[in-house]
Amino acid sequence: MKLTFFGAAHAVTGSCHCLEVGGKKILIDCGLQQGRDEHDENALDFSPGYIDYVLVTHAHIDHSGRLPLLVKQGFHGRILTTGLTAELLSVMLRDSAHIQEGDANWHNQKGKRAGLPPVEPLYTLMDAEEAIQMLETVEYGWLFDLCEGVKVRFTDAGHLLGSSCVEIWATENGVTKKIVFSGDLGNEAQPIIRDPSFVDEADYVVMESTYGDRNHEPPESYAGALADLIDEVFAKGGNIVIPSFAVGRTQELLYYLREIKRDGLVQSLPSFKVYVDSPLASEATKIYSGNLKGYLDDDAIAVIQGGENLFTFPGLTLTQSTEESRALNDDKTPKIIISASGMCDAGRIRHHLKHNLWRAAIVFVGYQGEGTLGRRLLEGAKSVKLFGEEIAVRAKVVNFKGLSSHADRDHLLEWVEHFAPRPQQVFVVHGDQEVTELFANDLNQRGIPAHAPLYEEVYDLMTNCMLAKGVALEVKRTTGGASAPSAAYVRLQDVSRSLADLISRSRGRSNKDLAKLADQIKLVMEKWE
Repeated sequence: MKLTFFGAAHAVTGSCHCLEVGGKKILIDCGLQQGRDEHDENALDFSPGYIDYVLVTHAHIDHSGRLPLLVKQGFHGRILTTGLTAELLSVMLRDSAHIQEGDANWHNQKGKRAGLPPVEPLYTLMDAEEAIQMLETVEYGWLFDLCEGVKVRFTDAGHLLGSSCVEIWATENGVTKKIVFSGDLGNEAQPIIRDPSFVDEADYVVMESTYGDRNHEPPESYAGALADLIDEVFAKGGNIVIPSFAVGRTQELLYYLREIKRDGLVQSLPSFKVYVDSPLASEATKIYSGNLKGYLDDDAIAVIQGGENLFTFPGLTLTQSTEESRALNDDKTPKIIISASGMCDAGRIRHHLKHNLWRAAIVFVGYQGEGTLGRRLLEGAKSVKLFGEEIAVRAKVVNFKGLSSHADRDHLLEWVEHFAPRPQQVFVVHGDQEVTELFANDLNQRGIPAHAPLYEEVYDLMTNCMLAKGVALEVKRTTGGASAPSAAYVRLQDVSRSLADLISRSRGRSNKDLAKLADQIKLVMEKWE
């Protein structure tokens, strides 16, 4: 009985783990590598034809985006997920295939002029359609036999409608081990979605750590804080451009904007317009407006029972055509533009940034992976390259932290500390390299055995020991943004990580010592502000 890590190992994207039990191979997720996590052009480092099952935790592309590639390269097994995840995958995988085909066409047009050989898309729409046809659905709480010696149950992860933790009971040679895969764990008190479910017991846990090094800073009122920001920008006559993940985050924004409109919270331009400029987001919003029985939280159910629609309001437009998209930047009226992708590395958002980076407010409402355009903007890039043109960044760049769909450090700890007895080993994945190591160290200090596996690590679940250490992948270099940091700045970053580690280890010290440490840190910060 073995577990191999083929993705999201010391990385945030590309989730893909392989459980081998009783001669069967079971993939948990098969996600696309993105940004600096991408390597070997997203190649699969195993033979798809030998995989028997895939269990998909949720629809986001970094957990599902290589399913069509898996099918293209010979997978003929079963793909299982929740009903709502299957609905979302039906639009997301098609959209991803269009992007793959479009990117290949663009490269071939450029390459033809340079005399280069043509490139093939990672996969095509036909591959995506075939993967979609293979989807089988289960619902939360069902305990079912996947195959001889393997039982599975999906529970609500609270990250995205339909998102799941996966519990697996694997039996081999008369010995049963329980392995729990967290998927992406959701933030508490999100709109629409229920809080993550706790799991009581496990021998092994594979868990995410996206925010394993910090806590969120939610405002007292999400709608109120967002309305204040909108008022401030509109009063100056500017646009608000929000890079947003098409599925999940966009619908949360619409939920809050409906509240803001309903309660008249924006004074400067009460009848402001909102444009969702993403065909994928529009399709996902239609799914979110469908039958969501068994997925919604109590507040969302109350809204529906009161006769309201969760995601529509006066002044909302879902654009479809590229002509409609271009027209948004010709219209000088202050407006909100919500567009994908959420990390700004693809999609229509890049066109809106080109036209607005020098004059508007750019509001980030989600995680920005290392190496992405979104991260570079948040870190203060003075200019970025878009479509071959250097664009000055004069816009106000805001990190609106209150809308994260990932659990923060404290909630991750609360979730994993719920297991009783404590697991034999926790595998910390789905986080930046420094974060996975830091969070694994946190767990070890709490008496929970943990480590952050490297790519292609192989672990024996019967004997609780590592069979192969895995390899540290070279981080992909990024271009087109801020220049490389100086040695002094790199040193400053190293010190900041040491400080974060010191703070993590200070839990349990006396209140007097903690207050003194906080005051000293604050004095240094105030000196350099």
